[in-house]
Amino acid sequence: MEKFEFYNPVHIIFGVGQVSRVGQEAELLGKKALIVTYKEHDFFNELLDEVEKSLSACEVEMVPFFGVTANPKMSEVSQGIDVSKTNEVDLVIGLGGGSAMDTAKLIAAGIFYHGDLWDMVFSRHDNTREVVPPQKALPLLMIPTLPATGSEMNPTAVITNEKTQEKSYTWNQCLYPKVSIVDPSLTCSLPQFQTACAGADTISHVLEFYLTGYEDAPLNNRIQEGVILTVMEELPKVLQDQNNLSARSNLQWSSIVALNGWSQPGDGWTPMHQLGHVLSARHNITHGASLSIIMPAWMKRFYKTRLDRYVQFGERVFNVDHKNKTQEKVALEGMELFEAFLEKINVPTRLSQVGINEEEIDSFTEDVVRVSFGSNGMLRSRPPVTRQGVEEVYLLAL
Repeated sequence: MEKFEFYNPVHIIFGVGQVSRVGQEAELLGKKALIVTYKEHDFFNELLDEVEKSLSACEVEMVPFFGVTANPKMSEVSQGIDVSKTNEVDLVIGLGGGSAMDTAKLIAAGIFYHGDLWDMVFSRHDNTREVVPPQKALPLLMIPTLPATGSEMNPTAVITNEKTQEKSYTWNQCLYPKVSIVDPSLTCSLPQFQTACAGADTISHVLEFYLTGYEDAPLNNRIQEGVILTVMEELPKVLQDQNNLSARSNLQWSSIVALNGWSQPGDGWTPMHQLGHVLSARHNITHGASLSIIMPAWMKRFYKTRLDRYVQFGERVFNVDHKNKTQEKVALEGMELFEAFLEKINVPTRLSQVGINEEEIDSFTEDVVRVSFGSNGMLRSRPPVTRQGVEEVYLLAL
């Protein structure tokens, strides 16, 4: 293990039916709440009614901001800030998946932010562009409806600059929610594709730490393996029966554990996500689908650089029998079984499946270099990745 500090102050209220507590929790934080959710929210109407009634019963006024899209844009954050200031809200509630929750975080911080909102975002990892992270935010309450991003228990927000077609992160302690009400029953109405993409996203959050993280972190690795195995066991149950609340509860908790800091303390870099973000920024691909494409290709390109870790993955996650097999054979079998799982849950594993061809690879690579490469001219990973390495991942993903 290496040196690290850990801090996570989020109060989690977990369980079926717990959304009924939104009013009593909100009244402890403010009296006028901005509700941040999607432009297209017909599927949320009953939930929104329930939330509004709960807030009203506790004398918390609800101010709607139904302006979020998938892969949210900074212009949406700006609009939400204007609504917040006009209505003098003192609390922000994010209702939805990662897009809604991340937008809620940036609105809550943007109210106090001076200057260009994009200056909050780490959009040049080589530090050639000055970044001023947010230092203050309105209290945040999250109600997740998608078991994927873990935004309900972390201090991170992801956003797209539609003018430059760049997608990147910001983070700081002020972006931790005060309370997150995690009610697995709210995920039952998700379409199968979104449910499957959420599972792939959860896996990606621990897989890239597993494959590119610390060498000496056995407990981290066991937590990461546990998340992957739980998703692989529970996701097919949900795809077969969308109302399986036991399986949905396990998926929801797995998504939180994957990215709340427990599985990767002090080791929070995400090289696979840097490649996936370009796909989402350029083509508006569902976030989890961008990772289901990148993960197998990344593994094919880099398994020889950390062969022992890939062997461990094959043996522990897929029970690959190593008898009379080379280490490389064990690693390759594990990789093949993982890709077969992704195909079984019907998420894309090839760029060609989402209409992307080889002509775009060079520009994708340049985007990763511009946004995500460090001052050493490499993408942070173990081992560090060159421009050629990034391009080769994209080519393998075709």
